[in-house]
Amino acid sequence: MTIFFRLTGRKAQNKEAALAELVIAVSKGQASGAIDRDCFDREVRELSVVPRTPFAYWVSDELLALFAELPPFEHGGRVARRTNGTTDDKRWLRLLWEIGEAGRDSQTWIPHAKGGAFSQFYADLHLAIAWDPARKTYPGYLGTLHRPDVRPASLQYFFRPGLTWSRRSQKGFSLRVLPKDSIFGDKGPGCFHFQDSETDLLATVALANSQIFRFLLALQMSFGSYEAGVIQTTPFPAQGPEERYALAQFARKAWSLTRAFKTIDETSCSFVLPAAFNERRGFDPARVALELSNLMADIDDLAFRLYGVSQKDRHVIEEGELSVTRVANELDDVEGGSDESDEVEPEYGLTDSGDDGLISWLVGVAFGRFDLRLATGARPIPPEPEPFDPLPVRSPGMWPESEKPPVRPPDILVDDPGHPQDLASHVMAVANAVKVAEPENLRSWLAREFFPVHIKMYSKSRRKAPIYWQLATPSARYSVWLYIHAFTRDTMYRVQNDYVVPKLMLEERRLETMRRERQERSTAAERRALADQETFVDELRSLLDEVKRVAPLWNPELDDGVVINFASLWRLVSHHRPWQRELKSAWDALCAGKYDWAHLAMHLWPERVIPKCATDRSLAIAHDLEDVFWEQSTDGSWAARRAPTQPVDKLIQDRTSPAVKDALQNLLNAPTAANGVGTRRRRAAAGVGNGGGR
Repeated sequence: MTIFFRLTGRKAQNKEAALAELVIAVSKGQASGAIDRDCFDREVRELSVVPRTPFAYWVSDELLALFAELPPFEHGGRVARRTNGTTDDKRWLRLLWEIGEAGRDSQTWIPHAKGGAFSQFYADLHLAIAWDPARKTYPGYLGTLHRPDVRPASLQYFFRPGLTWSRRSQKGFSLRVLPKDSIFGDKGPGCFHFQDSETDLLATVALANSQIFRFLLALQMSFGSYEAGVIQTTPFPAQGPEERYALAQFARKAWSLTRAFKTIDETSCSFVLPAAFNERRGFDPARVALELSNLMADIDDLAFRLYGVSQKDRHVIEEGELSVTRVANELDDVEGGSDESDEVEPEYGLTDSGDDGLISWLVGVAFGRFDLRLATGARPIPPEPEPFDPLPVRSPGMWPESEKPPVRPPDILVDDPGHPQDLASHVMAVANAVKVAEPENLRSWLAREFFPVHIKMYSKSRRKAPIYWQLATPSARYSVWLYIHAFTRDTMYRVQNDYVVPKLMLEERRLETMRRERQERSTAAERRALADQETFVDELRSLLDEVKRVAPLWNPELDDGVVINFASLWRLVSHHRPWQRELKSAWDALCAGKYDWAHLAMHLWPERVIPKCATDRSLAIAHDLEDVFWEQSTDGSWAARRAPTQPVDKLIQDRTSPAVKDALQNLLNAPTAANGVGTRRRRAAAGVGNGGGR
């Protein structure tokens, strides 16, 4: 028999005195009251009934016995699995709103579970992962250069209805639905049922989110990591048909209630309308939260009964002495673990009530992304999907795929009072149509505040992917707004010729008029106005120069992701220095050859990228040149061809545009911005003057 003393929860400076007090009390046989609660007589071998034999000396015999008496989670058709990581998230992961609908429709981008913040029953899948349906792997994903194609581990469970969780989480274990046609990951493992039974999966998610399951799970853990192996060994009681049905019904309702909170988040696949319209559509967050709390209590009642937990043990678990959090913390104290999440989701407070979320939606309506009929009542709120239905390509709040707005929405908007495509005017028109008050200081807020808010709102899973791009003068007195899903090869030429050139000509005429009218005498205010107009015209001239530099290079490819597509425009966002620095960093990396898998790299530097395909099969696959440079033997292994099937010089020539090369040279040699790097450094990184860095 071993005596254990519990000192966790006490302040560090008091632990030495507390330990001495406990030892003296036990030695004198005086242990009682508070002291009894911190002294435990336990045979160490009794702890071995729990997998990994944690020092859970404070747990009752009855709770420890559950590990011996009940079957493990991985029993009765259930499995818990994880797969390997991508090895290069920048290449193979995108946020869902980054990619075009064609990528989802063709199954080349698949919704991907990669952990995330604590969320039970329902959680958004923000990410998509690149997928090669023919190879059944990520495009260009190879173990080693000469091995046969390497496929992800647990591939047989991909695309099946299941459950997923965050492998590491600061707030504890939370199991939620994994929709069909999705791929789980390393940080977001998956749970499946051998018959893909949705009833069994729903019953499982209910029972696994109960207090008792989470307690037994935490009892085995160290270092705050919810590994698939720990899930597999956690006791899981059998359920009769009535109990399984009841659990499934509880889970279905909990999924619906949890999902309801995401219907006001415009980055969610469940988005309907912003919080400003909650009252109109009968959504009361406080009521939903109360209903969800009551439902969780019903789940816990049934779970404790299925596990056969006594009222005494249930009381100490629920009241905190054996709570999930305390158990995890005590085991971490004993074993030296920490509970830091691998997935830190930023919280920006933009999914609740407030002007930010409303104005963002108004901008989305102006660009034709969201359907204002849901706010006016002309279109009914779409019905709720089933939990395991595949994620929609468009959220319910967007225009249905089978319909288009009655008036073609603009693909370019500007901050220019009186212009037919003035952003503020379009936003105010939408606000009037849906009968909401026009936001105060709207024009100023759109010019200087909206873009930083938008970047934050559209940042998830350590990716930043704004879909509305603000190209502006340094003072943001004039802006051009682009919507990435309306991009064409001509977009930048249209920005140049249809917007910036006419605006510059108009402001130059105003400047000349001001100069003529104030040649002789002028007041101080008039002189300041003239100087202000001169500065504005200079800014517009600089903006035009920058647009002219990048227009010939413009070749948008959504598969490359927002940051890489935006990178060459870094000089056009001087109004937002943090974002400019991020884009400049991505541009330098492109110039240095770090993203040669990107379509943009091939577009700008074919003389550098194509020869690499001869030695890097992954790049050859990315640029559809595998058959040119590689061949597969009868045993399935791959080797570089002795000679490519097409001359390399011809491949380079076919992909080289003199106009693009001239524009690239001009961009690299452009005067350096105040916060940029030197021209020589840029040219060296890009391989200018040395054969493209081959």
